[in-house]
Amino acid sequence: MKTSVAIYPGSFDPVTNGHLDLIERGEKMFDVLIVAVLRNAEKQPLFTVPERVEMLREVTKEWRSVEVDVFDGLLVDYARKRGAAVILRGIRAVSDYEYELQMALMNRKLEPRLETVFMIPGEPYSYLSAIAQHGAPLKGLVPAIVEARLRAKMS
Repeated sequence: MKTSVAIYPGSFDPVTNGHLDLIERGEKMFDVLIVAVLRNAEKQPLFTVPERVEMLREVTKEWRSVEVDVFDGLLVDYARKRGAAVILRGIRAVSDYEYELQMALMNRKLEPRLETVFMIPGEPYSYLSAIAQHGAPLKGLVPAIVEARLRAKMS
């Protein structure tokens, strides 16, 4: 049953099949799922914000209720602006949960009407992290368009 507007925030640098697993499942739960790319001037991403947005739009185009957007600043401010009631977050390990729990509690303190929903990615995607920088095989870990762009960046 779909109930509301949710935001799935992240850097998505790059978008992986684990992200897409959560997007596909989250899209079934909410009327609108906003995949929100965080613009963080303090980090040195592999892909620019426009590149990440373009890749995300390409790999999510089949889901009509999924929207790709960009935000900076506090997530709760962005959620208020977009009328979202839910933050969707993926949890791969206990260490993720500890960090995400702290963030969820702070978000709730700042905006009591904002709920956080934790989802566990499918098992094949539970161990994805820093895949491009370490030269790991990419087949099955990222969408084909992302794999091609990663290979181009790395060569």
